[in-house]
Amino acid sequence: MPAHPRPSPALRPGHGAPRIEFRHSRSRRRPQGNTHVRNAEKRKRVMARSMRLGHCVCNPKQPCPCDTLRDLNVCPCAGERLEGPAEKTVRLTQMVEKAGCASKIDQAALRSVLQGLPEITDPNVLVGMPAADDAGVYRLDDEHALVQTVDVFTPSVDDPYTFGQIAAANSVSDVYAMGGRPISALSIVGFPIREAPDAVLHEILRGGIDKMAQAGVAVIGGHSINDKESKAGFAVTGLIHPARIVSNAGARPGDVLVLTKPIGTGIIAFAAQIGRAPADAVDAIAASMASLNKPACELMLEFDAHACTDVTGFGLMGHLTAMASASGVDIDVIWDDIPLFDGVIECVVQEILPGAIERNRESVAGRVALADGVPPVALDVCCDAQTSGGLLIAVAQDRAEAFLTALHERGVPKAAALGKVVSSGEGRVTLRTRGERVMPQTAETSPATADKTPSADEPCCASEESTQMACCENGHDAGDAAPGGPAELQQMFQQFMKAAGAPGALDATTKQAIAVALSALAKCEPCLKAHIKKARQMGFTQDEIDEAAWLAVSFGGCSVMMFYNTYRRTGAE
Repeated sequence: MPAHPRPSPALRPGHGAPRIEFRHSRSRRRPQGNTHVRNAEKRKRVMARSMRLGHCVCNPKQPCPCDTLRDLNVCPCAGERLEGPAEKTVRLTQMVEKAGCASKIDQAALRSVLQGLPEITDPNVLVGMPAADDAGVYRLDDEHALVQTVDVFTPSVDDPYTFGQIAAANSVSDVYAMGGRPISALSIVGFPIREAPDAVLHEILRGGIDKMAQAGVAVIGGHSINDKESKAGFAVTGLIHPARIVSNAGARPGDVLVLTKPIGTGIIAFAAQIGRAPADAVDAIAASMASLNKPACELMLEFDAHACTDVTGFGLMGHLTAMASASGVDIDVIWDDIPLFDGVIECVVQEILPGAIERNRESVAGRVALADGVPPVALDVCCDAQTSGGLLIAVAQDRAEAFLTALHERGVPKAAALGKVVSSGEGRVTLRTRGERVMPQTAETSPATADKTPSADEPCCASEESTQMACCENGHDAGDAAPGGPAELQQMFQQFMKAAGAPGALDATTKQAIAVALSALAKCEPCLKAHIKKARQMGFTQDEIDEAAWLAVSFGGCSVMMFYNTYRRTGAE
């Protein structure tokens, strides 16, 4: 269906692009008023081929007839498309596993993959793959060189138009990081074309083209793939003078390191995926990710910056260590001075940390040290995968203050100096603190829960068994019942229990507290034992468990109180 009317596509700072809700039908009802004209002869021909093969020719993983044909009388292989009533909101971040640049291959794995590939010996390649820089540079003549890069990733926001803008801003950022001027681009998209409305892809492309136009870049073509997970990006070509290349290998002792955007986009995007992010935090990262690094690029050239890289999927520490290694220097970074998005600290306290952090931590292991007083979670934040992050720029110390002032005046208000190059060295980064940014205690470091870590032979993910199923299986022997009998009904009920216990509008912690209370109210000892065990693994204190149970007592009365007190005395938990 067409997009709702919207204001100007320009992204207002701090507000994000206007939101659009796209809807499509996933109903199992037979559609009424499907406006697509069916070609009976074509359907018969295509289905006959599929049925002879025993596989759908559109998707060999499923038989013919497929569920779509049986339930909705629509044959995608014959070019038929469901154009039924709008029934379900499309949230782009819910259609992917990993949001934004967290979807990229991690730095350590990429280094392993690239080992042993053929060397590029063309003398006109000024910056190539071995440099591990942001973009490649190819010399045309003594005055001109091409800067080329490509970047594709999954949605980091739900709004399609905003996602397109972010994809474009992220893609041109690599050209800006080299000091180049982007001039043309080719779009690259992956999209589940039979499952989501065409209007969604239209808006993604429109957002990208509008942002490229803002950068002065012509989108001259592209490539599309029918993909289950949405992806978007651009291959960008720019121009640069061969003598004016700003690589990540030029940092010098004494240089001040300036970061032009806050970090934490990966943490906030992940929190949004699971329904735990404040709306204003999501809007803030959207505005930042969609903003161009063009002013920062122009000013770093004006102030003769020595080195630059943009901060994206490898996280701040990944890009810092790459700069330190390429430049042959050691770097100190001050945790208190690193600009963070609002809401990041709150997410960290609640242990809302995406998996990309772990992969990035492994990639920088051995090259990053934490000085005394730096909280361990600070490294988590510094390893958060960024989408369309800022430029990390090394500038001479005597020009750093004026450079920062110029950035702020040119509309880069969050730019901040976060550290310095301390000496020539082996590419090590030390994270230090003045003690000004105090991190609240997390469940992981709380003394009350420090001894509640599951043992090696007791996997923490066993909760799916113990809390959603096993607590109600004790005493029930399904036996060898025939299909459709008690065994199948019990399995269906267990699946329902698992779905009911999964986090949704209520987060996992809240649901676990409710599970403890309901177990006590039901006076089910196996249930209570399983849910208290899971609550302890999640970091609940005994006081919190008791409070949940006493809520049940307030509803159930004396008999529940006697049941719970007896359970506590026996030490059954």
